Amino acid sequence: MHGLSRLGTGSNRSVSPSPPSSPRFRHGRYKNFAGGGGGVGRGGKQSAANKIVFVLISTVFRRKGVLLFAPLLYISGMLLYMGLLGFDVVSLKNAVVVVHRRSPPGSVYRSPQLFQKLWPHMEAESNATHNALMTAWNLKMHQGWKPCVNSIISKAGFSELPKSNGFLIIEANGGLNQQRLSICDAVAVAWLLNATLVIPIFHLNSVWRDSSKFGDIFDEEFFIHALRNHVNVVRELPEDVLQRFDNNISNIVNLRVKGWSSAAHYIQKVLPKLEAMGAVRIAPFSNRLAYSVPSNVQGVRCLSNFQALRFAEPIRTLADKMVERMVMNSSHSGGKYVSVHLRFETDMVAFSCCEYDGGEEEKREMDIARERSWRGKFRRRGRVIRPGANRMDGKCPLTPLEVGLMLRGMGFNNNTSVFVAAGNIYKAEKYMAPLKQMFPLLETKNTLTTPEELAPFKGHSSRLAALDYTVCLHSEVFVTTQGGNFPHFLMGHRRYLFGGHAKTIKPDKRKLALLFDSPHIRWETFRRQMKDMLRHSDVKGGELKKPSGSVYTFPMPDCMCKQTKAAANESSLSF
Repeated sequence: MHGLSRLGTGSNRSVSPSPPSSPRFRHGRYKNFAGGGGGVGRGGKQSAANKIVFVLISTVFRRKGVLLFAPLLYISGMLLYMGLLGFDVVSLKNAVVVVHRRSPPGSVYRSPQLFQKLWPHMEAESNATHNALMTAWNLKMHQGWKPCVNSIISKAGFSELPKSNGFLIIEANGGLNQQRLSICDAVAVAWLLNATLVIPIFHLNSVWRDSSKFGDIFDEEFFIHALRNHVNVVRELPEDVLQRFDNNISNIVNLRVKGWSSAAHYIQKVLPKLEAMGAVRIAPFSNRLAYSVPSNVQGVRCLSNFQALRFAEPIRTLADKMVERMVMNSSHSGGKYVSVHLRFETDMVAFSCCEYDGGEEEKREMDIARERSWRGKFRRRGRVIRPGANRMDGKCPLTPLEVGLMLRGMGFNNNTSVFVAAGNIYKAEKYMAPLKQMFPLLETKNTLTTPEELAPFKGHSSRLAALDYTVCLHSEVFVTTQGGNFPHFLMGHRRYLFGGHAKTIKPDKRKLALLFDSPHIRWETFRRQMKDMLRHSDVKGGELKKPSGSVYTFPMPDCMCKQTKAAANESSLSF
């Protein structure tokens, strides 16, 4: 018999019957063509009937021929799309036939050409009185949601913490927000199992290469205090428990839990071992809890992410100064600014397998970067890399130039204060120049701080990311360009902070790829497309969580409650 847990098990599944087979396969295809008796007719009517039957049969066979060619046409279309085939363009010049091979869509980085064409139009609109920064979000889209985590968790029916079933030790890996995901899921699992959570251990990641401990990034004391009524958290394993394992934490059994395991799995498989041994480890713990779990468990996730996890005091102090400086720099726009999460670091460009305008030198540098970080992954037999297809599928990181084009097209003028959150940009001097040209009031963590202020954080990617995270969190507009944990957590945090609206531009990168591949597009057409994209982001800003969605990105309705219109007007959220 298991100890006290917080989840009932059992689920009902319904199996839908298979659809009936098509009548086409139950009956003969041409059975009505057979004569019912009688010989060959000699009259005109019979001759006409024979002609009609012949035409019908011929048509059927011709259609069958077309159907036989359909797969071939499909394959040819895919080859054209991927750039394996291309039609040649023939022109006549001085009585000589000239053959030009047409570049497959997306195979050439044409954004610089588009910028040269559209830049005069942007200059003509410089210092325009209207700025999209002031009207980016339609206030009617704000649905008046407010955090209500504690009331959701309290429905579990426990007035105080039950007796602990044992100690849970987890190992978090990855960058800042991958660690954040592991921590919050570990809190939820500890709550589910009535376990005592040991402050998570951070694994030194080969890509991030940050040796920071939990307390270097997050406020440990605040974390323990904020969870005290829901989950018992300790800094380290008690001495008497550790002695049972010969004072070696590696002797504690490591349970290999599959990714995205259900809450029921933890109750059925992990809880018995926890009770029997008094302590268990789960390492690694990345993505080890399913998105779809009972509402109480979702509530604990939100409590840990949005309320219990705050950055360590040194990070908070400098991050707050950076936000204040951005607000001061944006005084002409009421303290409002745009933040952009730019993923154009060397490793990201290399991983995407996209090509830009660096030629052979760029190709050589990307090959070296891929081999350094992913050792042979991109050289496996049978792996085909098609940069053009990647670009048209929206998988290429947006360059700083492309981000600038998009924002200027949306109506953000050159007086807009822009904060760029990023690591070390690939060939920053070259690629950042056009963005600075379009937005002179551009800042990064390096320009917003002094070398002395930033020195303690150098060499610690997670701490530097925490600074970027805070400045982006408090911006009026946040722009995500490549996906990943950073924007997903930020969008959810902003929804939690701004009454349910993410205030985030999430561009349609497939559509952008087509537009950037059209260097002859007119400014008015480009601008109309960008404004439509901004409106779409506004509509999607208040999106509710779907069954397969993450509560860290979509906190409504699991962790937020709908306010009445009157209450929404009177109350203001504070964080």
